[in-house]
Amino acid sequence: MSKALKPSAHPHDIRILLVDDHELFLAGLRSLIQNEPGLTVVGQAKNRVEAFEAARLNPDIIVLDLLLANENSLEFLTELIHAARGARVLVVTGVPDRELHLRAVRFGAMGVMLKGESPHLLFKAIRKVHQGEIWLNRTMIADAIDGILGATGNTADAEASKIASLTSRELQVIAWLSEGLKNKQIADRLFISEKTVGHHLTSIFAKLEVADRLELLIYAYRHHLARPLPSSVSGSVNT
Repeated sequence: MSKALKPSAHPHDIRILLVDDHELFLAGLRSLIQNEPGLTVVGQAKNRVEAFEAARLNPDIIVLDLLLANENSLEFLTELIHAARGARVLVVTGVPDRELHLRAVRFGAMGVMLKGESPHLLFKAIRKVHQGEIWLNRTMIADAIDGILGATGNTADAEASKIASLTSRELQVIAWLSEGLKNKQIADRLFISEKTVGHHLTSIFAKLEVADRLELLIYAYRHHLARPLPSSVSGSVNT
């Protein structure tokens, strides 16, 4: 059964939901976070059912393990984000599988880190993801860029032609997406419908020949359509 915690928290604290099937890890993680200023654990869960129940607590951040007993959290990650009203997900896993990590990002996670990392980096990752930044290590970014862009063989002129085909509104959508905004948030800022944002993204994917948001973000950073990669991208190698 999921646990809703009643913290004595400041109203501006980052509200965190912990999802992991190991009681000892959950207890240790909860204790670490509760002792960090500005962070508050509002709930915890050990499986899919409990996670969806706890999502009603409206956390800002969900710290999620990829493997929950006999469940793979990738199978419900997108639905969980929706159930938690757009909470941002930071995957904290003991599985060192970079392809699995990248799949988690494609399904909506804003960051991934290994359980062997220090508490200092965990707190930093939580805050960066809460700010809308992506938290991946350098190796994962390099793998993604190599796989997405390195093998295309496209010339600079061809890429320039693709970018030139984007409308000013599509460029605005890319800029907001790079800030970590969801479709509804982009729609609110551009005073258009969420459905229209979806149409813009479909057009952008087709024009730039990318498959999803992760590929679009990497393309945008690589071709200067968005801010340079934030320092949090190299989070797991920072000191």
